[in-house]
Amino acid sequence: MAYSPQFGAYPRTSAATSAVYDAGLRAYMLRVYNWMASGLLLTGAVAYGIAHTSLINAFYPMVQTPYGYMPHPTPLAMIAMFAPLAFVLVLSLGVNRLSTSAAQALFWVFCATMGASLTNIFLIYTNESIVRVFFITAATFAGTSLYGYTTKADLTRMGSFLFMGLIGIIIASLVNIFMQSSALQFAVSVIGVVVFTGLAAYDTQRIKANYMQLAYADGPEGAAKRSVYDALSLYLNFINLFMMLLQLLGNRNNN
Repeated sequence: MAYSPQFGAYPRTSAATSAVYDAGLRAYMLRVYNWMASGLLLTGAVAYGIAHTSLINAFYPMVQTPYGYMPHPTPLAMIAMFAPLAFVLVLSLGVNRLSTSAAQALFWVFCATMGASLTNIFLIYTNESIVRVFFITAATFAGTSLYGYTTKADLTRMGSFLFMGLIGIIIASLVNIFMQSSALQFAVSVIGVVVFTGLAAYDTQRIKANYMQLAYADGPEGAAKRSVYDALSLYLNFINLFMMLLQLLGNRNNN
């Protein structure tokens, strides 16, 4: 019997069984990464499409201010900003009640809504810096996720520290809405990069370990649904890491 320190024992009875298991794990992880990549592609397409067409006026029309004409968020933009949280709650709380097709549909709607909520980055940062930071994020995420997949070290103990760091980021970000401190924003971005990089490795190992535990318990239907939720975890890590790096490395418009 092989043993996973965080999720218990799973059967390895022969070389043939081991080969079948390893092939199943690789296929499952590929499915998770495909879901994640497809979601990111949809998010980027929606954000770019809104930002570079007349649809932007429905979200951020230009209004006159004492400093000149500036984009101003509409109620639709505010809804788009907070809607992803509602989708995450529905997907997370409904994991045992939603069908596979419903979970997949909600994932696509969530990714499209997230794209609408990220439209404003094209108003703040140059297109070139957004593309550059995206590829930096992709390389960073790929490296840390690969580490989480291949390492023999138990990353479970990182989880509590990363969760506390995540709570700290949320609280500091809310406080900074009122303080508008550039120093605090810089600190939040730096800590955020560390936290979400760590979460990419941690969640990858968690997904792999969950497969080790559940591979012989779930049928194809259960695995298909679980892959959507696992992809959502990695997707959120990627998006948050991208936003933190963009705040640190992005070039603002009119600079």
